[in-house]
Parts: sequence; C-alpha cells; structure tokens
Amino acid sequence: MTELLPWLPVGTRLTLRGLPEQRALGARLATELPSGTVLFLEGELGAGKTSLTQGLITALGFDGTVSSPTYALMQPYPLPEGQALHIDAYRVQHPAELYEMGLDELIEVSRLTIIEWGEALYEDYPGPILRLSHQVDSETRLLERLR
Repeated sequence: MTELLPWLPVGTRLTLRGLPEQRALGARLATELPSGTVLFLEGELGAGKTSLTQGLITALGFDGTVSSPTYALMQPYPLPEGQALHIDAYRVQHPAELYEMGLDELIEVSRLTIIEWGEALYEDYPGPILRLSHQVDSETRLLERLR
C-alpha cells in the first residue's frame, strides 16, 4: 500500500498564513488523496477546518459555496467524478447517529469524505488526521499531521 501524503509524514507541522494558504493546501491535498479517502480534521472553532475543506472540494471540481454543515451534519457536494462528503460531527453525541444516517454507504460512494470533529470515528476509518490550531496571530494557523 502506498503511503498517503509522503511529503507530509506523521508528526509534520506546517505554518499556514491566512485563508489563501489554507485553501492552497486544500487544493494540493485534493490532487494527492486517492478516491475513497476519509480525511479527519481536528481543531478548535475558527481554526480553519472549513477553509481547508473549501480548497479541497473546490479543487475537486465543485463550483459553488462550501460551508460547514454544522446543523445538517452531512453535506454532499457533486463533483465531476462522484461526490465529496463533508461531515461536521461536533454536535454528534454517539457515532451511531451518523451510521443511522447512512454514513457507511455515503462514504463508499464518495470520492473524498472530510470529517470535522470526528474523534469518535477514528477507529472505524484509517484516514489521515490533520489538526489545525490557532497561533498568536489570528491569521496564522499551525497544521499538524497526527496520523
């Protein structure tokens, strides 16, 4: 099995300055993650998870607005090749809630699944985990690959 993101090995930290760099990293990830990848994003509120997701989904060919699905929990985005699935599990109290909504089936048909706040699902899916965090300067984010 080929290592995912060999240029971003586990433990690597990147400094991202502003939204353009967050979205550019998302676009780069989009070109390198194979179809069917489940990507986990961690980070406090406002850390840039949705900005990174916007870069990913836009680079995959979605031509609309990408926003956080906080209240809907899951938002599919149609792509030229399949769909991207964006999940915000912040309000999910039990992973079973997502499975009852058809999570497994949705992941199976998705080109890419991005899960924010998905700590309870780590054991079920072996995807990379990226953590974004605020720095002293409100425009700067630190991204760290955890898995």
